[in-house]
Amino acid sequence: MRALTKALVSATTAVGIAVGGLATAGTAMAAPAPAQQQAVSAEVAPLAVVNLGLSTAQAKHWQCWLRALGYNPGTIDGQLGTNSWKAAQRFFTPQGFYNDSIDGVVGPNTIKALQRYLNSRNLGYDLAVDGIAGTRTKAAFAHYADRFSHLC
Repeated sequence: MRALTKALVSATTAVGIAVGGLATAGTAMAAPAPAQQQAVSAEVAPLAVVNLGLSTAQAKHWQCWLRALGYNPGTIDGQLGTNSWKAAQRFFTPQGFYNDSIDGVVGPNTIKALQRYLNSRNLGYDLAVDGIAGTRTKAAFAHYADRFSHLC
């Protein structure tokens, strides 16, 4: 038993010296882990995806349509993230539907721009331009995105 205890103390001492001192061996090994986890999670945090009711296939159609018009939505993956919404905001701006910063954030101004655009297509959507992605806005967006399945 004494030999085992002596071996454990010797191993712990060796590790402590290697890390920077016996007194700090426990904290030196434990403290950095949360900081490393925070740094790693901040670097790999996924971007927000806001499909506004579109299926993955419909979102791909929308992305392909934006790309076909010359607005780069990033990867065509069916996930409407920041790059896809920046492309949409750039598309809406010259038409006068959007006049906010091109930031890829889907807030009320982006939704209003989408509603204005969908209404302008003369497809009978007749959406309230209220900046709320309600059931009718989502349905109109899905219907419109389906029109571009041939582009992907």
